[in-house]
Amino acid sequence: MINQPTDVVARDHVRPRPMRLLVTGGTGVLGRALLPLAETAGHQWLAPAHGELDLFDPRAVEKAMRNVDSVLHLATKIRSLDLLDQPVAWEENDRLRTEASRILVDAALERGVETYVQPTVTFVYPTDGPADEQAPVVDGPIVHSALVAEQETARFARAGRRGVVLRLGLLDGPGTGNDRPVTQFGATLDVGDAGRALLAALTLPSGIYNVCRDGERVSNRRFSDIAGWHPQS
Repeated sequence: MINQPTDVVARDHVRPRPMRLLVTGGTGVLGRALLPLAETAGHQWLAPAHGELDLFDPRAVEKAMRNVDSVLHLATKIRSLDLLDQPVAWEENDRLRTEASRILVDAALERGVETYVQPTVTFVYPTDGPADEQAPVVDGPIVHSALVAEQETARFARAGRRGVVLRLGLLDGPGTGNDRPVTQFGATLDVGDAGRALLAALTLPSGIYNVCRDGERVSNRRFSDIAGWHPQS
């Protein structure tokens, strides 16, 4: 596990210095939410399109990491939305969360990258009762790779770098397939707020943070307190 952040933090993330970002999955839902915000904040970014960077090729990944300050691993690939409850739909996504995460962390450590950001999901919590970041997680076929990705982020943090995991609520809004919040899973998040959270993560202390709407079963209090803002939508 990543060490949890303390309650008292210097909020340098409010106005972070310009960084050079490597963003995987930049053409996906999260990437489209993040990149305009990152550009407005003064960051430079490299977001290779599908086919431009093989995330399973260690040499190619290390080359892409040159002169990069921060990595945001947003790449996902789910085979069919009609098969979400079946492991076969998640096979390619699982490789991105496990194998590609390991390769990215190896390269980031080798290249001296400062920050590694990994979004995962609040589905790792049990389906009943309140949950904060200290709650136990439930492993299983669909969420196992998310937990592996979190472990890779923890490995990055143990090396003395900044490793940040954002456990995101179920996304809604443009491009997500959900026009309205789907509340039965205990945590929801507008995709625009997800983009803002990813931007804030660039200077958060290492740790795991729940990011979701206020007042849901899954608590966002730690993230809201340390990041200094609440979801807007």
